[in-house]
Amino acid sequence: MMDTVKSFINASKNNVFAVVKPAPPVDNLVAKLDSASIPVTSDPCRECPNPCDEHEYRHEEWPSQMLIDHTSDMLGAVKPYFRQVVISTGKSDWEREVTEARGTLAANLNDLSISGHKSSSSSNGPKVPGVFNSDSATRLSVINGSHRTTSEDASKETVLIFPDYKMVTEVDSTSKGAETLARGFLDAELSKAGSDQPQIGSKSWILPYQAVILLCSHKRRDNKCAIAAPVLKRALTTELESVGWEVHDQLEDPECLEDSAIEDIPGTTAEREAVVEERLKNLCSPSVETKRALIIFCSHIGGHKFAGNVIIYTPHGSGVWYGRVSSHQTHAVMKTITEGKIYPTLLRGGVNITRPKGKTLLDW
Repeated sequence: MMDTVKSFINASKNNVFAVVKPAPPVDNLVAKLDSASIPVTSDPCRECPNPCDEHEYRHEEWPSQMLIDHTSDMLGAVKPYFRQVVISTGKSDWEREVTEARGTLAANLNDLSISGHKSSSSSNGPKVPGVFNSDSATRLSVINGSHRTTSEDASKETVLIFPDYKMVTEVDSTSKGAETLARGFLDAELSKAGSDQPQIGSKSWILPYQAVILLCSHKRRDNKCAIAAPVLKRALTTELESVGWEVHDQLEDPECLEDSAIEDIPGTTAEREAVVEERLKNLCSPSVETKRALIIFCSHIGGHKFAGNVIIYTPHGSGVWYGRVSSHQTHAVMKTITEGKIYPTLLRGGVNITRPKGKTLLDW
């Protein structure tokens, strides 16, 4: 009996290793991304010694029992989506399947089976696994976030929508609330300006940050992410503050913002869309004295074997998915945010991250 069990285990190991695709050499990866018009840097993603000099760098190490997959190819470990919603919960851990937790906004949105439509246009350039344009995807990604609702009514959620880069307030958690959110803000036909028809109770604002960073912390899915997220939050905060950025972990009350709600912008649909684009560009203006980042924890985004998992969203409508990020690589994450170039060995995939040659993610 024992011999049979051993044989089964050995056979399983062989099968697993047989299907694992090894990560490509770094030079090949840089060339592949560059040929696909993805702004990439050949700088090393780790600038501290290995092992790290803790007295000089003070980087937190993972526990010895935290095993990360450093061998297989993680480029492509992203399922394309046309929009991703992040729902306020005020928590850093959730039910194993957030879209199956009955009575929640996540579950009610999932029940609607919202889908996008593929664009008729297609790129003739080389394809990179996991890299896609939002208008070519059909899936709605629904996850939970650690941010608290901005509403005085705790039963109403504040939802972040990417790559639109906006928040929607006063969203009811019921099935009716999910339908209102879908009709007014998530329908694939809608632009960033949303519906022309007022949605009773809910309004939307451009997110008032130069970057929004999501860190997977979903312990019930995999403890590695729960260990990694707080470490990365501390390290990223240190890195960003070192270059003069403010770091927030909760949303600013939209009623205190200088700009009005998107629904209160007068004019035609085209005029409202133009104002939204102008507001997004203003966030990135050189005249902005203090740049700000929002860092929040989020529920499972796949690839927990590649912890820590990081998504970086910018006002430009881009989303960079990184994996295998430890505190040693947070300097590289900071430079992606501040310089707009991607570190290939960290890349899982991304949405809207291609640019004309010579441009960065920070260029419009």
